[in-house]
Amino acid sequence: MTTSGRRSGALEIDESAAVVPVKARVRDRIFETACDLFYQHGIRDVGVDQIATEAGTNKMSFYRSFASKDELVAKYLEQKASELWLWWDETVRAHAGDPRRQILVLFEGISKIVCSSTSRGCALANAALELAEEDHPGRQVVLAKKREMRRRFRELAAATGADNPEELGDALMLLMEGAYLSRLTLSSQGPAHHVGPIALRLLDCYTRC
Repeated sequence: MTTSGRRSGALEIDESAAVVPVKARVRDRIFETACDLFYQHGIRDVGVDQIATEAGTNKMSFYRSFASKDELVAKYLEQKASELWLWWDETVRAHAGDPRRQILVLFEGISKIVCSSTSRGCALANAALELAEEDHPGRQVVLAKKREMRRRFRELAAATGADNPEELGDALMLLMEGAYLSRLTLSSQGPAHHVGPIALRLLDCYTRC
């Protein structure tokens, strides 16, 4: 009896251990599929059924992984924000102590990103247009990220010694936002190609004029 009980217990532990990674993989697959669909087709046009089907699962598994589509949308936008800050920090770190160069390499990088064949503009700005409800958890993620972007640009502008760092910071943010938007309206051949030289002219104006 004792031996049998131990074997049964061991089997239960082994089975439990085997199930956890499977569940984690299903959740990851749903999340990755949703991220791709949201970015390519928009948040409103992609439903739970489509996400579940393309992830190779079902709605029951979806709701076991995420309490709602709104929760999934917020996590998608958090992921996009994290990717942006990771790229931003790595980009400016290579030119620590030189804020002027940091600003220029940010715009050189954004030009390449926006003009790539896979770009659909800024995921967070796109989401802001779709998520009109002020209390939507996804919209809150977008607003927080955009406020942080404004703060970072103003901080960099101040470090350059600009005569009006708040205004320069806002101009740089508008330039970046406009580059993303132009990708949706004028394709990869639009104004985004010129954001680097434009950023340089802005810097010259606010630091030398």
